[in-house]
Amino acid sequence: MDDRLIDAPCGFISMDPSGCIIEVNNRYLYWLGYRREEVIGKHIETVLTKVNRMFIHTYFFPTIQLHGSVEEVYINLTNSAGDSIPVLLNARQYIQDSVPVIDCVFIQMRQRMDYEMELRSLQKTTEKAYKDREEAFAQLEKVYLEIARKQGEILQMNNELLKLSNTDKLTNISNRRFFQEELERHIEHYSKEGTVFSLLMVDIDHFKKVNDTYGHLVGDSVLIQLAGLLTQEIGPEDRIARLGGEEFVIILPETDAKEALELAVKLNKVVENADWENIDRLTVSIGASTFTKNDTEVTILNCADQALYIAKANGRNCAIHFQDVG
Repeated sequence: MDDRLIDAPCGFISMDPSGCIIEVNNRYLYWLGYRREEVIGKHIETVLTKVNRMFIHTYFFPTIQLHGSVEEVYINLTNSAGDSIPVLLNARQYIQDSVPVIDCVFIQMRQRMDYEMELRSLQKTTEKAYKDREEAFAQLEKVYLEIARKQGEILQMNNELLKLSNTDKLTNISNRRFFQEELERHIEHYSKEGTVFSLLMVDIDHFKKVNDTYGHLVGDSVLIQLAGLLTQEIGPEDRIARLGGEEFVIILPETDAKEALELAVKLNKVVENADWENIDRLTVSIGASTFTKNDTEVTILNCADQALYIAKANGRNCAIHFQDVG
């Protein structure tokens, strides 16, 4: 590793395609409180939270394999003391000696911590002002206003960071991470209340042909337009997310199998009859599944995926519910 990279002011690691760390710089080790020999050869998930482990396997690695890079992903690393370190992750895959290598750069989100430190400092100033209330009343009022301003800035920054971490950069709808959290929430609600819900897995038919024929910029515009079209057609309580590539998923609260399939068939027709900006025609295949007491987070996704596979095998541009798969 280059000497400048070893002592760079940002965290850096290199991983093999399975996620095992093969190189690390000093800043990364300093942040996490590990020695080099404690990190080399270990999987990246050993320093991630549970949610981020799922995110790494379901989005990060598939995206790297498909596009060769990942940009501006907000995750949390866990240091040796168990503390969470918020960072922005950028990664790129390249070939070194005929072997794929993934380089990752981490930038700490220090601004949020700086704001919190400023707030604590202002709170100390407030305590001192209380002791000399009569003499420092005017200063105290000023400090109160400053605290309110700082709290507003922190709240706004937290909201922006949350939106960034839960939003698909291309289509501006929710991403896989947000979908996983929503799915967990609906499953928990089902276990307490028994409220039925369904899933639709939507996949663009022959999307590779769109990219090969018109180019990736047009392909991206198709994804953006489709995301907007699906969002317009679903209900206000429904939740849509992009799983990655040309695949979307929709959570349908309080929706049984019959209602889910009816909506899926409607979406088939809406997409087929839509006026597309840069292509002549587009269709989608849809797999539906409805949560039951025997299901888990994994099985309901597998059911929707199997139904989608059948829809593709049946000629595409159709919708299949898993309960109808014989």
